[in-house]
Amino acid sequence: MPITAEAEYVLRTIEERGIRFVRLWFTDVLGFLKSFTITSQELEGALAEGMGFDGSSIEGFSRIQESDMIAIPDAATFQVIPWKNEAPVARMFCDVFNPDGTAFDGDPRGVLKRQLQRAADMGFTFYVGPELEYFYFRSVEDPSFLDHGGYFDETPLDVATDYRKRTVQYLESMGIPVEYVHHEVAPSQHEIDLRYTDALTMADNVMTYRLTGKEVAHEFGIYATFMPKPVAGVNGSGMHTHQSLFEGDRNAFFEADDEYHLSKTAKAYIAGLLKHAPEITLVTNQWVNSYKRLIPGFEAPVYVCWARRNRSALVRVPQYKPGKEEATRIEYRSPDPACNPYLAFAAMLAAGIAGIEGSYELPPEASNNIYGMTEAERDAAGIRSLPEDLVEAIHLAEGSDILRDALGDHVHEYLIRNKREEWDGFKAYVTPYELERYLPIL
Repeated sequence: MPITAEAEYVLRTIEERGIRFVRLWFTDVLGFLKSFTITSQELEGALAEGMGFDGSSIEGFSRIQESDMIAIPDAATFQVIPWKNEAPVARMFCDVFNPDGTAFDGDPRGVLKRQLQRAADMGFTFYVGPELEYFYFRSVEDPSFLDHGGYFDETPLDVATDYRKRTVQYLESMGIPVEYVHHEVAPSQHEIDLRYTDALTMADNVMTYRLTGKEVAHEFGIYATFMPKPVAGVNGSGMHTHQSLFEGDRNAFFEADDEYHLSKTAKAYIAGLLKHAPEITLVTNQWVNSYKRLIPGFEAPVYVCWARRNRSALVRVPQYKPGKEEATRIEYRSPDPACNPYLAFAAMLAAGIAGIEGSYELPPEASNNIYGMTEAERDAAGIRSLPEDLVEAIHLAEGSDILRDALGDHVHEYLIRNKREEWDGFKAYVTPYELERYLPIL
């Protein structure tokens, strides 16, 4: 494979800055970042031909009898890692291939690329802007709050300003622009919003952001977690995902003459998300703990509907501002920050595309507080619920042609199998709640 101009830039930068080691990053099916390190002398060969590794121990990759994998660095993702106490080290995300040169079906980055190509064949570019929330705790052994601040609180209630500031500095030094930084609703809960960009770049950025957040916490001697619901009784952490489709430089979601300023494409896309939301929830909310967040009363969406101002809806359409047509977008509010972003973005896009291809009709806007409606009223309005727990999500995902087509057989089958094992383990576990509630009386 010939060396590209981007690869030549990487090689020149490595030499000029005296960088001796390069970390090659990729992601397993569950969304955990994996890495191995090569020396700078090996980099030119890696860029041209890739680096072999054993995939048999990587979650969702290959069985031991077919374990050889090739990681090919994406030169466009080259960045120098800025964390303290780190000698000059660079990183690049990789695409994973089989030894015969074909794309590996179990590579989540490849899964997203296939869906993005599908959108491109329709003339669309998919843009996303996720809002990742997370908690700071004293340590993993002592998950107590660092503050009792609330939404947008400033010091002294918010003691984490320096932690967030350093995180933003590190992200921006790696070419990841940040839009908003603030304290969230729950004590010791925070949010850093990354600036809207194409979905592949954003999935890479999310992986970088999660690791950076944890590295910064470690530097300060505390612990950061993206667990969806680490503390009962307060809001969990979400990853509300703003998204839109562009045709060239034109926002395909905007329509000037529509009462909602939404195009036919946007309405069909929303309708696709709503119709297929329950069956893709296993991907956007993949852990047993994810469903402790998706309950009424804590701002997380539970009911499948859309609205403009109603934040209890699953899909929210931010209010249109004149002259900001390019900002027309929809916000999908159920994902949590512990998902695999490659698979989550792929699944959301697949659901939206299904709506466009099938010319789905957008149901009426939910103008009432859905949480205040009775079950009979929700049924009359045609408002369904998201899965209540992981096992319900598994059943819906298992029978979903939309999700199987989006993920491919390899990832879909592995995910179902792995999540069944997780549910079986949880189901057999005797929780402190049961001991506290039942042991004194039974």
